[in-house]
Amino acid sequence: MSIIVRYGRDEVACNVTRNPSLSDRIRIHVQPNGDVEIEAPEDEPIAKIRVAAQKRARWMHRHQTSAKAARSCVVPREFVSGESHFYLGRRHKLIVIEDSKSPSGVKLLRGRIQVTLPVADPAAIKRRLRSWYAKRATDYLGRKLEETADRISWVSSSPKFKLVRMQTQWGSCSPEGSILLNPALIRVPRHCIEYVITHELCHLREHNHSKRFYQLLDRSVPNWRSTKAELDALAELVLAGEL
Repeated sequence: MSIIVRYGRDEVACNVTRNPSLSDRIRIHVQPNGDVEIEAPEDEPIAKIRVAAQKRARWMHRHQTSAKAARSCVVPREFVSGESHFYLGRRHKLIVIEDSKSPSGVKLLRGRIQVTLPVADPAAIKRRLRSWYAKRATDYLGRKLEETADRISWVSSSPKFKLVRMQTQWGSCSPEGSILLNPALIRVPRHCIEYVITHELCHLREHNHSKRFYQLLDRSVPNWRSTKAELDALAELVLAGEL
């Protein structure tokens, strides 16, 4: 269900979901795309949810405005030489080389992503970059998942994982214990990737966002709040570069 919160002359639409694991708390999240999500206990009266949301109207409005401003500054990709593309948190300049005699492919060379192909067609460049990023994501994220799982006491073996494109999430954990990771993670800094993976591994023990879950996350990644803030700030810029 949805509710509307007013801030001055503006209205903030909020999507409300019920979370049985929340005993007495109402959680409010502003997603990187500006959507407002409210988690509330299963039996929480809607009137109480409205009051709690209204008290944070200013905070929601400020963060939603910032998210929309970030989105408006994102320039659509044209897949031409000179563009910046993220890889593991660093900007890399795209260099397109048109060469009918050399093998087609993508290479990472000293801060540049070099694409070689017979004809510099943007659609072809996009396809080659998509394939390159997908392979890098599969290799790096799979290895990082295994390394992180090995360090966590409650994980007996590395869980199954799959890359799934998601518009507003970096990862998720299925009820069966499979980890889903957004391939766009290959574009963000390494410590942000470790945070997302650890977050999902915590769900293997606490499959919710209860107080116990956050206690577990606090012990596993003490500075996760600042890392999450960094990741949220990057989201619109990075996800806009998804292929």
